[in-house]
Amino acid sequence: MKKMNLNLSTLKAALLVTGTLFLGACGGNSKESNGTDDNLTGSIQIDGSSTVYPITEAVAEEFRTEAPDVKVTVGVSGTGGGFKKFVRGETDINNSSRSISESEAKMAQENNITYLELPVTYDGLTVVVHPENTWASTMTVAELKKIWEPAAQGKITRWNQIRPEWPDQEIHLFGAGVESGTYDYFTEAVVGKSHASRGDFTASEDDNVLVQGVSTDKFALGFFGYAYYVENKAKLKAVAIDDQNDTNGKGAILPSPETVKNGTYAPLSRPLFIYVNSKAASRPEVVEFVEFYLDNANALSTEVGYIAMPEEEIKKQKQKFQEFVSGLKK
Repeated sequence: MKKMNLNLSTLKAALLVTGTLFLGACGGNSKESNGTDDNLTGSIQIDGSSTVYPITEAVAEEFRTEAPDVKVTVGVSGTGGGFKKFVRGETDINNSSRSISESEAKMAQENNITYLELPVTYDGLTVVVHPENTWASTMTVAELKKIWEPAAQGKITRWNQIRPEWPDQEIHLFGAGVESGTYDYFTEAVVGKSHASRGDFTASEDDNVLVQGVSTDKFALGFFGYAYYVENKAKLKAVAIDDQNDTNGKGAILPSPETVKNGTYAPLSRPLFIYVNSKAASRPEVVEFVEFYLDNANALSTEVGYIAMPEEEIKKQKQKFQEFVSGLKK
């Protein structure tokens, strides 16, 4: 597999201009290299999480060289927006930064949509501040909750309300949009209830908007996926998080591939998923794409800034998908 040098900002900018990326034919290799069939045709509709998008986009870019006559469309509606389409049968695969919700699963059942959940990589939600912020190098989950819980709106507005020794300056908050699985995961992990937070913050489904907001404001605080922090390390500073639950016994922990993998970066470590529609999985181009995805997920996840899964876990997901496809033929 060739070496990719993908830039998240470039990928997002292209997406915002076009709405979706249509990955067409442009040459390729035979199935000898990665096991794909270069005679495949058809199309694959993918939507969902902006966090998972860079990984899926990278896989799709590689896949087109292996199956140039398959058109893969990758859109970004956020995890929630993507699931709305997925449970109506409008897409083949949904990128998701959280597990499907009960209400979404119920809607899928009502529409006779069955599916398979496949974890494909790990992420560490990263809390970030401006590089000139010299005070908030560490924060506890309790302090994050104090800032982000619904009751904080209009009341917790200044840094010195979190710790008295911190500046008497306004906190300017930036976070994922409410349709985002990142927002759902962050609110559940920090506030204790999914989709519950104050509303007076700058919210965006585009992580680059959040990066821009925090990187240009000394008194800003934000959160988004680890890959976007890695992409913008020169103009952001990660905050070490202390979960205060003695789960790691090491105090405040910074996100890194090691701390996410070993679980010490708690509670903001999480898996990222793709969901595959069972009807779509009866089509050879979708089967080939998902198998290709799992074969290359670790290498491409690392390239775009996420954390590779253990090889044994990838093997488990490949077996699960193979059994899923076999079951559809019975």
